[in-house]
This record gives sequence, structure tokens and C-alpha cells, in this order.
Amino acid sequence: MSVVLASVRRVFKRWSRDQVLALAADEGGVRARATGTESARHARVTAGLAELERWLADQTRQGLAGAGERDWDELAKRLVDAQAPGVASAVSRLVRVRAEDDWPGRLLEEYALVNLLAVAYRRRAELPEALAATVLTRVGFPVTREDVLAGPVVRDRWDVLGRRDEEQDRLTARRVWLRGRGTGQAALVLSFAPQGQALDASLVTGVTIDADLAFYPSAAPLRALVAARHVPASGEGTAPGIACGQETPPGMTPDQAMDEVAAALAADPWTSSWPVVLAGVVPDRTALGGFPLHPGERDPWRLLAVSGGHPVTVAAEWTPRGLRPLTVWDDEGMAVIL
Repeated sequence: MSVVLASVRRVFKRWSRDQVLALAADEGGVRARATGTESARHARVTAGLAELERWLADQTRQGLAGAGERDWDELAKRLVDAQAPGVASAVSRLVRVRAEDDWPGRLLEEYALVNLLAVAYRRRAELPEALAATVLTRVGFPVTREDVLAGPVVRDRWDVLGRRDEEQDRLTARRVWLRGRGTGQAALVLSFAPQGQALDASLVTGVTIDADLAFYPSAAPLRALVAARHVPASGEGTAPGIACGQETPPGMTPDQAMDEVAAALAADPWTSSWPVVLAGVVPDRTALGGFPLHPGERDPWRLLAVSGGHPVTVAAEWTPRGLRPLTVWDDEGMAVIL
């Protein structure tokens, strides 16, 4: 019996050692394959963005009127093939710029931002860690949800300032803007769904939630995930134009808001939107001492009606072309979704 047991022990030890070695070899192989895949992708992206830099140089030499929709479509497809989807999307959006009245100046600005991104990617090893992470995200390198949730979180009472839905190819994207009452931190929660299917409706405008938010790595942290909620939300959900009772969120002056936006742009030059809460402002026909509205906000009648010529608190999405109002609070603390 002792001989049999000894033999079993030797076999078990040998089997365990062999299994451990095999598992270690497998893990090493997985890491090596992952590293090789990442290196191959970086090589493709580098080649694609080098072509983009040459193309942009040609455009500026030949004149802005030389490029058209077909050129941008072909360039975007090549960038997708180069595994730089973020840059491809930026190039695809140039068609909209060309349709604007002031397109020459705006097109040159967009060319400059795309070129800056290509150069920043090429020189990413020289950048601070947070800015290098921003560049990779803008180029199109994904950050997994698990990695974001595994990072640090910010707990606060978050005011849900407003939301906006946009059609993107065959998807509908929902952008929900928040701001922390204690930290003053701005946040953006994104969700996506195929067209015709329901989007995440857990964050309702006019609600204040006590929650942990985990932010995506960035030089100007904005996009976030709701990691945990600590108490039931306060307030009631509303439809556009319907008021709901809620304490007015803390606001800032236009100058303070512009300073915050400027700081975000300094950290991340590719920032295209940022949530602001303006306190004690009055809608006016001029932008003197304030923010101009986005050209698409031609008739802000609901905002004018709530204001009645008196100061109000307004949550809005800042964009380079002007503000896009989201929600307004009247002097009684009632919130109206715009």
C-alpha cells in the first residue's frame, strides 16, 4: 500500500509541476501575443497618421477649396484600415463644416486639430502620462469599462444637468451631463443603443444623486461611469418642457465658466463640449459680457419664457460655436428641460 501511495504522490507532484509550467507558458504566450498585436496596431496607426500629415500639408499648399467629400471619405476609410477610428470620425465630420457659411476658417481649424493629434501621437512618448492617455483615446484606442471601474472614484452629490440624443450611423448616442455639488467636477455619461431600441434612462434631468463616478483617463477628465449609488435619487423625472421641483444647483458667472472651459482646452485641445452652469444670467440679443448661443439655437422661446427678462440659472453645453442650453431653473427653484 505504501508503495502505491508513494507512486501516486510522485505522479501527482509531477502532474502539478507540469501543469504549472504549462499554465505559465500559456500566460507568457498570451502576453507575448497581446504585446505583438498592440505593436502591430501602433505600426499601422503610425503609418496611417503619417499619410494624414502628408495629405494635410498638401491641402494647405494647394488651397482649402481643393478637397471635397470624396477625398475625405477615402481618407477616412484608409484611417479606419489603419485602426485609427477616432481620427477617421474627425475626418468624416469635415463634410458638415464645408456646408457652413464660414467654412474656410472652420475647416482650417479642424485641419489644425487633426494635424495636432497626428503629431501628438507620433511624439506621445514625450508627453505627460495623462495627456498621452488622452491622445490614445482620441486616436481610437479603447479603454475597457472594467479598467475604468477598477480605478479611483469620486463620490459627490451629482446634479443631472441635462441630456442630448444624437444619431451616429446605426446607433443612437445619449450624452448625459452632470456636475458635482461638492467637488464642482463636470462629468459626461455616454450610452449607446441600436436605433429604435431603448437607451439607458436611469439618469433623469432634474435629479440629484449621491453616487461614485469613475472617470476615464484623460488630461481633462470628463467622461465617466456611474460606479455606485448610495441613496435613492431625489426629484422627479420630467418630459421636455415640464417643470419638476428641485433645489437650484450652484452656478458660476460667465467669466468663471470661461476660465473653466479654457483650463479644459489647455489640458485637452480636442475638447469639443463642456457642461457649465451659469447663475444669475439673462437671455439677451447680444453676447456682450456673456456667451453667444449655438447657431442651431435660433428660437430659445422656452428659455425666454422662463426668464421673462429676469436672472435665471441655466445649465448648458459649451461648444466652440456657442452654448446649447439644456435646463433652466427659475427663481422658485423649478427646473424646466429645454
